[in-house]
Amino acid sequence: LMCSCGVWGGLVQAGGSLKLSCAASEFSLDYYAVGWFRQAPGKAREDISCITNDDDGDTYYSDSVKGRFTISRDFAKNTVYLQMNSLKPEDTGVYYCGIERPYGNLCPIPDMDFWGKGTLVTVSS
Repeated sequence: LMCSCGVWGGLVQAGGSLKLSCAASEFSLDYYAVGWFRQAPGKAREDISCITNDDDGDTYYSDSVKGRFTISRDFAKNTVYLQMNSLKPEDTGVYYCGIERPYGNLCPIPDMDFWGKGTLVTVSS
């Protein structure tokens, strides 16, 4: 899995927006729920969002991002996105996308066991 940020990279001012992408090149994401989690320095991992592979794409958001972040997926591009709006300094951290093998399709993902390298998001005040 490869996680990447949008054109402007991972640095943004508070109140700004970023869009993260999660793409898989060696397998299809069609069979999986895909989730995002983040890790901030000195803090525990936080599962922030997830989307199932159902046609209606059931989603999950943690309370800390609900109403500000939107997860979506493009099956044709084998990619899952996380649109992050109204960013806050406390959103700073390394963001990862991941799945639960084999063929996990629950949100929140109960036992994520495979994830990408992560992307650093820095929100300045």
